[in-house]
Amino acid sequence: MNIERDLKRIAQQEACLRYTRFDASDAWRLGCRLQALAAERKASVAIEIRVNGQRLFFCAMPGATPSNEDWIRRKSHTVDHFRRSSYAVGLGLNRDQTTLEAKIGASTADFATHGGSFPIALTDSVCIGSVTVSGLPQRQDHALVVEALCDCLNQPLSSLALEE
Repeated sequence: MNIERDLKRIAQQEACLRYTRFDASDAWRLGCRLQALAAERKASVAIEIRVNGQRLFFCAMPGATPSNEDWIRRKSHTVDHFRRSSYAVGLGLNRDQTTLEAKIGASTADFATHGGSFPIALTDSVCIGSVTVSGLPQRQDHALVVEALCDCLNQPLSSLALEE
């Protein structure tokens, strides 16, 4: 894994994977797409979509645990604060050899800089919420969200996926 290459690709994902508008119907379609992808892979994940602080979609797949919901809460707080994917924030901290606590005084009880939460942003660059997955290794959580967003936004996954 090359952190700089991944950070550039994630910035590209964040720039391309935007909605012109996003409402409860869009949240349902995105959540159902994530659920279908998770079911195909037999992934024991929890999925949440939040907009303006309101939960619009939640699903716990077989094998998901209550701790997945806590990870979702903490990952989505990271997106809410930074308006970036939780994976990008974590990779940036890793690159800079620091922690969120050292950088802004944030506690790991409230924030998680592991992959899996991605901003729901509008084309006018406004971040209105987050889509979050928890239960897989962090890079796979991030990749699952990106794949579902690509599907829903008719974007080519091949040009946006992180390299293996």
